[in-house]
Amino acid sequence: MTDDRTIGGQLVKALRRPAIAAPAALVVLLVIGFYGWSATCPCDRAPGAVLFGAEQEFPVDDWTFANQVTLCQIQVNAGVLPHAINLNCFANGDGDLYLSCSNCDGKRWSGFAIRDGRARLRLDRTVYPVHVTRIVDPAELDMAWVARLDKLHSLEEPANPPAPLGSPRPDGWWTFRVLSRS
Repeated sequence: MTDDRTIGGQLVKALRRPAIAAPAALVVLLVIGFYGWSATCPCDRAPGAVLFGAEQEFPVDDWTFANQVTLCQIQVNAGVLPHAINLNCFANGDGDLYLSCSNCDGKRWSGFAIRDGRARLRLDRTVYPVHVTRIVDPAELDMAWVARLDKLHSLEEPANPPAPLGSPRPDGWWTFRVLSRS
């Protein structure tokens, strides 16, 4: 003779295990997927989230070394998840760093950057805490455009084909100045 309570109790316990294990496994897979995605993206035009890398501890005053890097990656605060993308970045002769954004009005990252200028910038494998500010002064925009063209023409393989040297700055082109924050 069997005890129905024991059999029923064991059945209930056996059924509870998958009910707990399946959601836990799904959460683990989502976390692994998120970190895998963040570790490999932003890639091409697909955005990423968290930029991993060695964190720069000291402020940077001279960003001219950025002109040796094909693309920069910027991570902005976007609410629940950060938003990271690839961008052209370039320094002028004074070592000031700028980010390039073509047809920028309405892009997600630029809206977030305007609302909250705190960001993280990755060059190669190093991540820099920075503050970004949109430039609207026409003279500074023109100076930044020339610095952008100079950098792109100096690279053996730029990520985007550069406009010819001396080309006027196009309408809809935005730039953001980048400053180190500690």
